[in-house]
Amino acid sequence: MNMRQPDHQLVSAGSYERRHSRWYEVMLLGWPFQVAVGCLVVAVIPALLGWGWMFWRAMDPVRINTLLAVGLSFVVIVVTLRRLGHYSGSVVMAYIAPVVTVVFLLSFAVLFFSRSSYSRPVLVLAYVFTLGWCYVGHFLGRRYRNLKLAVVPGGGIDGLEAEEPNLLVRHLTVPDLEGVRYDAIVADLDAPDLGPIWERFLAQCILSHIPVFDARRMREALTGRVQIDHLSENEVGTLLPSPLYTVCKRLIDIGGVLVVAPVVLPLMLLTAIAVRLDSPGPALFVQNRVGLGNRDFRIYKFRSMIADAESNGARLASDGDDRITRVGAFIRKTRLDELPQLWNVLKGDMSLIGPRPEQRVFVDQFDAEIPFYIYRHVVRPGITGWAQVMQGYTADADETRVKIQHDFYYIKHFSLWLDLLIVFKTVRIVLTGWGAR
Repeated sequence: MNMRQPDHQLVSAGSYERRHSRWYEVMLLGWPFQVAVGCLVVAVIPALLGWGWMFWRAMDPVRINTLLAVGLSFVVIVVTLRRLGHYSGSVVMAYIAPVVTVVFLLSFAVLFFSRSSYSRPVLVLAYVFTLGWCYVGHFLGRRYRNLKLAVVPGGGIDGLEAEEPNLLVRHLTVPDLEGVRYDAIVADLDAPDLGPIWERFLAQCILSHIPVFDARRMREALTGRVQIDHLSENEVGTLLPSPLYTVCKRLIDIGGVLVVAPVVLPLMLLTAIAVRLDSPGPALFVQNRVGLGNRDFRIYKFRSMIADAESNGARLASDGDDRITRVGAFIRKTRLDELPQLWNVLKGDMSLIGPRPEQRVFVDQFDAEIPFYIYRHVVRPGITGWAQVMQGYTADADETRVKIQHDFYYIKHFSLWLDLLIVFKTVRIVLTGWGAR
């Protein structure tokens, strides 16, 4: 195209706004509508069924506590599902039932242990209606989940279509949306050949409230990985984890271990007995790993390989590894071999969620081969993590490079919501055995 195209050929801001009306429909109407109407559906209808018509004329503590619990639970559920949907690889439909169930169980627990008066039948009906409302809203909103992106030419932004099956991409040839409505504009903002015409086009889109995303950030959002080959100073700054959430996460780790201990300890005893009966050697496997601040610590696992598995030197596990025992294959598939690491969590060596710790020999090797590898030690390593739920185990430097990109994504988006998503994905993996070696 002719980069000297005169300015009068640019589309006006008003026409951009009309063409992008769907953005306002979703962002301005969807959220208030879902909360307001949803609260009426999941609270009022169960109340009518449980207490009869004109129930609000006699609002005793039972009814007030029940309706408050339902309303607050619904808001928490909607916020949680929306936040989970912001991350790559998040299939919101798969998390509706777990999120709704967990939130309502917490509501039951709060009401029960606080000895507050409430109506159990109405709360159960509200749970059922909330499930139905969320699933119906998910199906009705499918048309808005197929993102339609307009891509500005220039720079390395090819192949976005391959990152997300529900992505609709159109590569622009002129600075004009040509009557088509888009969810966002994507451009390589660092491209030297962007040109003043396209720069003014992007500025006009921003003034018209059309989102403009850098290609690198868009690819990061679609893949769940941060490209580490050419990190800028600003990008390195965004990889600093939140100090406030770091403290909160530590408290959550300690509380989580103490809560699951009564269930986990008998399971650990049975696993230890099975490991000892299956093959000669100790039940526990102790090894030095690299953790927070690039410092070594001793990690504890149930032994899943033969006793002298690393007599010829350390090497990564692979598919069909002949060092893995019969019981070892099972406990690796179900992640039971990781349970002793709860002790590492209590000690502060590890977190429940974070990048997986590696042996020093592999850390030194990957640090020499992969740029910025050592930066993954800015947070505590975890029993499970973003790379594990998105990729599984790694066996070589190329797979590890992708794994580091996932780890950097986790560090950059270090938050309660991402940790919650990892928990749901981990439960699915434990039930299916995906990614085990």
